[in-house]
Amino acid sequence: MSTFSGISTALSSLIAQRQGLDVSAQNLANANTVGYTRQRATLTPISGASVPAMFATTDGVGTGVQVGSIDRLADAFIDARLRTATGDSSYLAARADAYGTVEGSLGEPGTGALSTQLTAFWSSWQQASNYPDASANRSVLLTKAQAVVDQLHTLSSDVSTQWSDTRSSTASLVDQVNATATSVADLNHRILGLSTSGAPTGELADQRDQLITTLSGLVGATTSTRSDGQLDVMVGGNALVSGGKAHALNLTGATTYGQAATGTSVALQWTEHPTVPVNLSGGKVPGQISVLAPPQPDGSGGILTEAGARMDQVAAALATAVNGLHTTATTNAGVAGGAFFTFGGAPSAATLQLAITDPADVALADSTKGTNDGSIGLQISKLGKAAGSPDQLWSETVVDIGSKTAAATSRGTVAESARSTIEAQQTSGAAVDSDEETVNMLAFQRAYQAAARVMTTIDSVLDTLINRMAV
Repeated sequence: MSTFSGISTALSSLIAQRQGLDVSAQNLANANTVGYTRQRATLTPISGASVPAMFATTDGVGTGVQVGSIDRLADAFIDARLRTATGDSSYLAARADAYGTVEGSLGEPGTGALSTQLTAFWSSWQQASNYPDASANRSVLLTKAQAVVDQLHTLSSDVSTQWSDTRSSTASLVDQVNATATSVADLNHRILGLSTSGAPTGELADQRDQLITTLSGLVGATTSTRSDGQLDVMVGGNALVSGGKAHALNLTGATTYGQAATGTSVALQWTEHPTVPVNLSGGKVPGQISVLAPPQPDGSGGILTEAGARMDQVAAALATAVNGLHTTATTNAGVAGGAFFTFGGAPSAATLQLAITDPADVALADSTKGTNDGSIGLQISKLGKAAGSPDQLWSETVVDIGSKTAAATSRGTVAESARSTIEAQQTSGAAVDSDEETVNMLAFQRAYQAAARVMTTIDSVLDTLINRMAV
């Protein structure tokens, strides 16, 4: 081995230790960068010449060191678990949020709640029946009845508005999915080009992983790794991102609450292949789509349409019960009572109307007992306590929504706790430890100084050999 080979060995060490310092400096610089995965320079020895040249000699020692690779210290298994947990948590959180909003809009219990207004409505029938000749009591009755109608309108409007807002939000999320998928495909293309040329791709891989985690939260995306370093992003078993190409999703189906209430679903489809179903199992988008689903006979429909259907049942029961008795009664003028409630369209909470505006048209008397009788009105006042009454239906609705809200919130909390635990595991393995990097920098610094010292020593030996021998 040539004497000059020692200089090459020392030089290789200087280069390798400096690269190690650069990697540690990069880690420290990004200690607070969200999504950054720490890197490590892996040093490998350079072996000695296995086939020496003619007249050359070797002492069997290697010829230095080199940086074999700069590795991202990411755990693919934990990354996959985090993506799955993120999809599950986002799905349950979307449903829990919807239930919580519906429950809050009910306002139960409260002074302005429907149950309170129904109680006041039945009580006003009793007051009017006790004094059938008092016009003021009839006026109060109509006021209380209008308050019930207005409250049902408000409840129905709240559900319809929440459905429309959720539909708009879902459409925006689908647009975000498509934009994010396009960004992942672009990063795949850039990473492929850089890795082919041997350039580092750690920072681009970090950006790609963050985007894929975002997709997991939106549509429950999973990944598969190609041999060239690209990631395919899968959604429901089909590729959302395939190498450098993204495949767009499109939101179709019902665009209004009325369409959903009559059975039209909201669904996702592939823009390029509309007939291929998009079967999502996790993420905020499918969570919100499940909220928008039409009602089903077994009660398994969407949260909002199901709540709206229950309100419609209450309105129909109220009109049927009151009208059934009011039409058999007579007014103070001896005129047969007509319908007390009516509907401005298909029977629903949104179309319920008060059919009577004149207190004189309120019928309380049994026609066989004279015009100043209030027995029919007294019977109406007791409808709130009857089996299958509007009060009972509303109470069952409130209890059902409340119990489902509690269950959805509990499931969402558990899922989020699991996601947070996995995220903490990922962070503990991939995040930058400033103390560790400081120690690494000191080690690389000392190795650099030692390599420089070796080079200085060899230079001194060569100086003696060249300039001082035979003097």
